Amino acid sequence: MPVRLARPEDAEAIARVHVRTWQGAYRHVFGDALDQLSIEERVRLARDVLAHDDSRTFVGEIEGEIVGFASAGPCRDEDADSGTGELYAIYVLPERWGEGLARALVAAAEADLRRRGYSRATLWVLEDNPRARRFYERSGWELLAGRKDFERFDVVAPVVHYAKRLSG
Repeated sequence: MPVRLARPEDAEAIARVHVRTWQGAYRHVFGDALDQLSIEERVRLARDVLAHDDSRTFVGEIEGEIVGFASAGPCRDEDADSGTGELYAIYVLPERWGEGLARALVAAAEADLRRRGYSRATLWVLEDNPRARRFYERSGWELLAGRKDFERFDVVAPVVHYAKRLSG
């Protein structure tokens, strides 16, 4: 699958993938509130992420269209050490699930974290996201004891913590 480093001009396409994937993947958690998601707001978020030197975003294209992305960088957990990176996001349009793009995007993010000297990576995922959790577990990520609440649209949903050794 073709994966490349995202460019500033990719922000709108990244935002569209983000919104459509949330609407397809999390309807059972957040309901109709997902219809409030704003592409314009997500464009601003994507531009901010792309402007940060410490994080990287990779996009996956099929026939010239961005259909998925992954972002990673330093771990944001308060107790994280400097050798720990984090997979911030991985989203692929629902109609492209199962085609191998998510694996390619995560592999690119993991390789980039390794190149930047991280020996371990973590991620947080909605507890009620069995498809994503199976994907991570098949990809060598291990469930940790950590759990916290994620609030969006006046819904509080628990997220669980995963980690993966990147080297050694």
